[in-house]
Amino acid sequence: MAKLGDVAQKVRSKNAGPFWVTIDIFCGTEAVFHRVESGLSTEALAKVLGQPSQLLKRFAMPDLNVVKISLPRPQIQGSRLDRDMHGAQWAVLLAEMELR
Repeated sequence: MAKLGDVAQKVRSKNAGPFWVTIDIFCGTEAVFHRVESGLSTEALAKVLGQPSQLLKRFAMPDLNVVKISLPRPQIQGSRLDRDMHGAQWAVLLAEMELR
């Protein structure tokens, strides 16, 4: 099985305000987009991200060959307990995921 980071052109994460993080998976081609879209179940994403699946928001953008996932931040951005001020570390978790 291939890892998402080996198949996708780029996986990045960033803040989507102080309460949410968004993860973008840039697929590059239509074939890779369909492979990623069908190979990543919401349940598997939730498990890797440590979130209940009902809290994840998933957006497929076939015209751009992009899959976007948004999730609530575990800590408010900039709070004393926030260990990832920019939300950049979430992408690493997904890049290491195995595609079905």
